[in-house]
Amino acid sequence: MNRLVRAMTLVVAGLSIATFGADPLKADSLIENVNGMTMTKQGTVQRFNAMLIDDDGRVKQLLNRRDKRPKQVDFQFDGKGQTLIPGFVDAHGHVMGLGFGALTLDLSDTNSLAEALAAIKAYAEQYPNRQWILGGGWNQEKWGLGRFPTAAELDAAIPDRPVWLERVDGHAGWANSAAMKAASFSTKSKAPLGGEIIKIDGKPSGIFVDKASTLIASAIPVPRPIERDLALAKAQEILLANGVTTIADMGTTMQDWQSFRRAGDKGQLNIRIISYAAEIDNMIAIGGPGPSPWLYNDRLKLAGVKLYLDGALGSRGAWLKQPYADKPDTEGLALLTLAQLKNKMSRAAMDGFQVAVHAIGDRANAETLSAIEEMQGTFSGDRRWRVEHAQIVTPSDIARFAKTGAIASMQPVHQTSDRLMAENRLGPNRLIGAYAWRSILDSGGRLAFGTDVPVESSDPFAGFAAAITREDASGQPFAGWMPEERLSREQAWKGYSIDAAYAAFAEDRIGSLEPGKQADFLIVDGDLMLDTPSVVRNQKVLQTWVGGRPVFVNK
Repeated sequence: MNRLVRAMTLVVAGLSIATFGADPLKADSLIENVNGMTMTKQGTVQRFNAMLIDDDGRVKQLLNRRDKRPKQVDFQFDGKGQTLIPGFVDAHGHVMGLGFGALTLDLSDTNSLAEALAAIKAYAEQYPNRQWILGGGWNQEKWGLGRFPTAAELDAAIPDRPVWLERVDGHAGWANSAAMKAASFSTKSKAPLGGEIIKIDGKPSGIFVDKASTLIASAIPVPRPIERDLALAKAQEILLANGVTTIADMGTTMQDWQSFRRAGDKGQLNIRIISYAAEIDNMIAIGGPGPSPWLYNDRLKLAGVKLYLDGALGSRGAWLKQPYADKPDTEGLALLTLAQLKNKMSRAAMDGFQVAVHAIGDRANAETLSAIEEMQGTFSGDRRWRVEHAQIVTPSDIARFAKTGAIASMQPVHQTSDRLMAENRLGPNRLIGAYAWRSILDSGGRLAFGTDVPVESSDPFAGFAAAITREDASGQPFAGWMPEERLSREQAWKGYSIDAAYAAFAEDRIGSLEPGKQADFLIVDGDLMLDTPSVVRNQKVLQTWVGGRPVFVNK
């Protein structure tokens, strides 16, 4: 970046600027007087007091107090003793889902059906001209409802406009009668393979699980490009404020990719997005013969494809080896046949795309690992097969992650959010192997941590605290849930940094602060290694820098 442009950027951000040097070859920035910390490849913490950044926005040198400072730099930032850490790498999220969720009705804070219905009615009154009422975040388990909500209950709040609300995990939707009518849905409509229409007394209830959601969602007006770009801008704003500088976007559509490219072309792509295409058709449409190169100075890359083998535990779509404890007539949903799964994995792998498979239930995880074992006989080399979520794993299958080199891409906050629900779904005797972070590491496996935003908050500090305590924000359950699966602080941080980058073949440029890597870092108000878990959970991001320039400043 041109030195004058960079200096002007820093002036606008209210940061201190040093005097310009006369030598154009010394176009460096000095970040001085910080409590600097970064992870090493060995999983240890390296501390430093200053960092030199070159004119390309990459780390040039880490300095300690005894190291001589350069005599001449373009500008200098005084950290005033505050803590500096690498930006978080979110190994699993949904960028456009975050953006659209922030611009539509969010029910994630509702604690009862009555609260949700009141919020829906108020939202409809606030936006009388919107053709559809759209949103999500509801969770019948959090409401203590003991069942799914119904179309009739939604009709009582909004009878005259279509309403479609996705469950918090994105694996079920709630429709009112007007939405079903708009979608030409009738009692004769059948659920597609991998989907379920929840019924009451033989009649559709208004709840559509996994692929059955398309019966309603396909009738929703398609967002215009300007609306997509607005959603992307909102998503970036939220992620950067939470300290996420890179995110693996799990399920990129061609329309999403076009929004990312428009932002990149305009110089408005401030986070780094590593895309995994939503299914094979989008993979081919976006990447063609293979993964894309890094674009916009390492801001965007299509790395691979995201496939879904099962649904979610909360909607009983996770594919289990045995029936659900609280619904013995089902073992969940397989969204693909095993032949389809292996065919899709082969199609992606033969052109060099990385494969990420969504697997939550123990059978889904076992079948995914079996498919990877079979693929290894055909596709050699460093493939870094990914298993997204890996929430419920039979203990005997845990060692298979290390044996296959498969990466367990997990989200720590799911454990604290899902704890009681998982106990109900599985029963107490089937919980060993659930959210088994420590067991996977101890068996030689590798973890990559993310948030699964917008299913959960995009705040990685909450995930870090959950990983080291197995407790939620209120400290429950005391001493943790299955506490033997807790991680050390170093292990948790590695999952959100170096190993999250490794999971996307990006460890050569992001994930830590070391010479040659991108200068993506945060100024925060605490110390990950020293503060209590409750303090860590509530740490604030004061500034976020990407590529050596500030992109978020907490006013």
